[in-house]
Amino acid sequence: MDRLGNRGSGRDPALKRSRNRFKPPRSLRATRPGWCFIAIIFGVGFAALNTGNNLLYLVFALMLAFLVLSGILSETSLRGIRVERVLPREIFAGASNPVRIRIANRQPRVAAFALSVEDRLVPPTRRQGGALRAAGRCFVLRVGPGSIVDRSYSLVPERRGELDFASLRVSTRFPFGLFVKSVEIEAPETALVYPALVPIGAGRAAGGSRSDTDQRPGRSPVGDALVGVREFVPGDRAARVHWRRSVRSGRLVVGEREGQTAAEVEILLLFSGDASPAANEERISIAASELVHHLEAGHRVGLRTRHVRFAPATGTGHRRELLAFLARLEPGREAQDAAASVDASEESSA
Repeated sequence: MDRLGNRGSGRDPALKRSRNRFKPPRSLRATRPGWCFIAIIFGVGFAALNTGNNLLYLVFALMLAFLVLSGILSETSLRGIRVERVLPREIFAGASNPVRIRIANRQPRVAAFALSVEDRLVPPTRRQGGALRAAGRCFVLRVGPGSIVDRSYSLVPERRGELDFASLRVSTRFPFGLFVKSVEIEAPETALVYPALVPIGAGRAAGGSRSDTDQRPGRSPVGDALVGVREFVPGDRAARVHWRRSVRSGRLVVGEREGQTAAEVEILLLFSGDASPAANEERISIAASELVHHLEAGHRVGLRTRHVRFAPATGTGHRRELLAFLARLEPGREAQDAAASVDASEESSA
């Protein structure tokens, strides 16, 4: 385990290959109209055998041909279909995160119709035999030959941490809606869900943590007089770019104005042993909300717990590093370490 708490996947590739080898390429399920149609077929066939009526035999043969035609057309809709999942750069718990599904039809002459794509997750109980659960669904009416169609669904994770995607199930009821034919496409992927963001009020600390802000008093955040320029670095706001100087120099430069200050914020996040898990999760959410709020305001933000300290900095990489740390943070271990340190101090004083 590294500084951010990364762990190995622990998946057995040999077991996965053997499972895919014995897995059927297609799954077929009859709908309610399909079961009714099958019952009618059996009824017509039974009547034809008992009566010997040629017309009933003809109707029976046409209905069987109807089933065969349904299977052929549904197979043409699924053959040559490739599906790709595109995750957003940041996923927050308790929020609506758009996940894009890219559907490609590699058939040069045949279009695909009425495709439904279900994204499937590995639940925490998967190790005990739990079934995959749906993360979201999207539908496309037609994908032309050789074309690509993008659809999206809204992903709302319940909690922070790692989220394991397992597969994408593509199904169709084309052409008559009698059967649902589907194919399972293995698409394993792990996403990191950041803590939920909550509104941050003026002067509100991070839920039992301390937020120390180093600012120069008596100066406005933005002045009028330009006192210098510097090269643009990741994390600078677009409003601070001096466009005239940037055009002249051929590179992005940021103007430093009189009265402009870069605040430095350090968020101290501590946990107590008697706090409930819900209270600890609230503290983590408020800490994540504060660091996002201050980073978007252009401040230098740092984070410190009992064992780890991140120096104040700006930029997208620093933001992701802090959010990833909070997403994998284990409050129980932090609280145990805090209780152990208190007991050790009490014994030494005694």
